[in-house]
Amino acid sequence: VVVAQANITSNNSSVTFATLVSVNDPLRTGPEPDSEVIGNVQGISLLAGSNASSTQYIEFGFNTGKFNGSSLSIFSRGEPGLAVVGGRGRFMMAKGIAIFNPILINATNVIMEFNVTVIHY
Repeated sequence: VVVAQANITSNNSSVTFATLVSVNDPLRTGPEPDSEVIGNVQGISLLAGSNASSTQYIEFGFNTGKFNGSSLSIFSRGEPGLAVVGGRGRFMMAKGIAIFNPILINATNVIMEFNVTVIHY
């Protein structure tokens, strides 16, 4: 969901500079719509670079299984890897990397695959 964008950027523009996007979606075990929901993903993405680079803040919250009540926090710029900078619950003091791969991007949906490697307390 686009929250804000620069006055110079219209909704029909391919220019994404100064656009703020929010995320609040289910965290699933796979890309299929019927795959198991294991939590939620919340965050924001600020597209601030002239080359469409972005800064991401993403929180993976788990609400099932042995990670119920735990979360991983990602705060990073660019790609291909995003920095895991912390966590709660089972992921206290987490650090690591999250590699993402776009599976589907269209006008109404974005499906991303994340491979996350963490070291935690």
